Amino acid sequence: MAQKIYITSGEARSGKSLAVLGIMELFAGSGQKVGFFKPLIASEDEVDPCLDFIMERYKSTLPYDSLYGCTATKARELINSGQYNELIKLILDRFKTLEKECELILCIGSDYTHLSPALEFDFNTDIANNLDCPLLFVVNGQSASVQEVVERTVAVLDSLEERRCDILSLIVNRVSPRLINDVSDSLEGLIGKKVAHYVVPESSILAKPTVGNVADILGAVCISAEHEWQYRQISTYTVAAMELPNFLDYIQSGSLVIVPGDRSDIILGSLLSYSSTTYPQIAALLLTGGLKPARQVSKLVEGLGRFPVPILSVPTDTFTTAMNVNALGGTFVAGDLRKIAAALGIMEASVDLAALKEHISMKRTGKVTPLMFEYNLVQRAKEKRCHIVLPEGSDERILRAAEIVRLRGVAKLTLLGNVQEVMDKIASLGLRLDNIEILDPRRSRLKDDFAKTYYELRKHKKISEQMAYDLMTDVSYFGTMMVHLGHADGMVSGAVHTTQHTIRPSFEIIKTRPGCSIVSSVFFMCLADRVLVFGDCAVNPDPDPQQLADIAISSAETARMFGIEQRVAMLSYSTGESGKGKDVEKVRAAVNIARNMRPELRLEGPIQYDAAIDPNVAAAKMPDSDVAGKATIFIFPDLNTGNNTYKAVQRSANAVAIGPILQGLNKPVNDLSRGCTVADIVNTITITAIQAQEEIK
Repeated sequence: MAQKIYITSGEARSGKSLAVLGIMELFAGSGQKVGFFKPLIASEDEVDPCLDFIMERYKSTLPYDSLYGCTATKARELINSGQYNELIKLILDRFKTLEKECELILCIGSDYTHLSPALEFDFNTDIANNLDCPLLFVVNGQSASVQEVVERTVAVLDSLEERRCDILSLIVNRVSPRLINDVSDSLEGLIGKKVAHYVVPESSILAKPTVGNVADILGAVCISAEHEWQYRQISTYTVAAMELPNFLDYIQSGSLVIVPGDRSDIILGSLLSYSSTTYPQIAALLLTGGLKPARQVSKLVEGLGRFPVPILSVPTDTFTTAMNVNALGGTFVAGDLRKIAAALGIMEASVDLAALKEHISMKRTGKVTPLMFEYNLVQRAKEKRCHIVLPEGSDERILRAAEIVRLRGVAKLTLLGNVQEVMDKIASLGLRLDNIEILDPRRSRLKDDFAKTYYELRKHKKISEQMAYDLMTDVSYFGTMMVHLGHADGMVSGAVHTTQHTIRPSFEIIKTRPGCSIVSSVFFMCLADRVLVFGDCAVNPDPDPQQLADIAISSAETARMFGIEQRVAMLSYSTGESGKGKDVEKVRAAVNIARNMRPELRLEGPIQYDAAIDPNVAAAKMPDSDVAGKATIFIFPDLNTGNNTYKAVQRSANAVAIGPILQGLNKPVNDLSRGCTVADIVNTITITAIQAQEEIK
């Protein structure tokens, strides 16, 4: 029997999708086959946005037609003809078919847009009872006083108990942050331990749509935009009906400016206001009436080279457009990492997900999917928030990743760079990085102490005090010294700088861990159902036997740190004693050294890749091995082999490659690829934070 939860609310815009995302993330971390189901969708002709989001984010392979019970039109027909019970049976039959395919199922209640509100509450409770689902009910506390929120919550609880629902939890959502404590205290006094209940604050990031939401729902055409324009947050709407001088007084930060497409003065004034330090920065321009700017204005805008804000166009008139925009709420899309991070951060901070998990009694499996691995990384990092320094503070990807890390509560961050330049970049991107520490190495009070320390460390290399002082103005050296002297727990760089620029200061300042002869790297290769460790695929071109042994031992330690079973395969072109030659002898010598250093470690080599990973091949080539066919850690004999293999596996098996992760240093420093994505940076920061936790123990 599948474990299941039914999430519903008592009205539209309760923020139910926040709970849906939080529980789906919890389910995805279990390794079981997860399904999701909506009893009602609007139409078979249009993909349901909620189901579409979940399918894309969680890479579901379930057929879309199996994920819903009935269309709203069909439901109304059955209800109006007195066949309400037939509607329930129809939905139950569809659900039972899905239930056979899944181990966990999240049921998502109706949206209060299909049936009458009075009927919809009863409909959701009837469906939950008939599907035998415990109910997680979301109470809307938006714009309500403490008394109103409490009375509403108690009334919901009484209604659910009258209908004999199995209540898993109540989430009182969208409560004003200033009322959180008062609401929590009042509910505790009235409900106590009767039912688990959580109070979640209102969040402007979640409540308001992004520019992409507006474009999708209104069918807007993008005339011009910069990279990732669709994720820009809208905080308010401004209809531009005045002449430019008067309109400028009404500009607000993060505003969507709604204006007829032929108002050249407003269009140009809005674009100029964005770059001006005397006016707030708008989120986007929405041109109405299907009108395009005059040819000369378009030419002038094109000449700017980089469009400061997105410019969208809709065919509807200004009044209709304003009404349509005002009706929009915040919705999730799979690519909006910022909003997803904000939602998960709020859920994890406000709701005891561990208690819910215990209540649902979710089993664990041996499988580890990429999403599970990333989820578990975040949970590990949050156990003890470490301090990570990011030397490339003005890079857009770094800043976007920093915001996500802050929203999830993964780590404390320091950005390096020109303070005003970094702050301007944060403002221009519309990011929420308030009060983040920004240090300029050229002006920091730490620079003199850092220079003196570096001089003492490197004077045997004949460097002068002036050279040491000059080097401390470099962000990589400054960040590394922050880690060395305990001002930060770890460093992540390389989005802009070369690998050498990033890790050379670490070799000079932090140095290798005692007993380890070499700094090396691993990639976490996240396959469909497991995570493998590949090393060294990024740093050492041709390690000798001692270095190769150290790489194997360091990789095993890294695997242990991240909960990956330690079975080490030291790869070569032959398996066991069959091969001869310089290259295979190097691996054979490395295996002997590693076994002497760590006799308890399960380690095999020389061994070919197929014998290491495939049980059938292993049975023929190494039937008595405890590693062959079951290896989790793959040590390559040189950089040429390792780098090519990890890329081949990444592309051919659609694996998620996380790394390179440096190992062997006294303190954690990690290098990014200059082609890294925001998600890559977030993962690397999270991993660095976990490595730092291990160092602090």
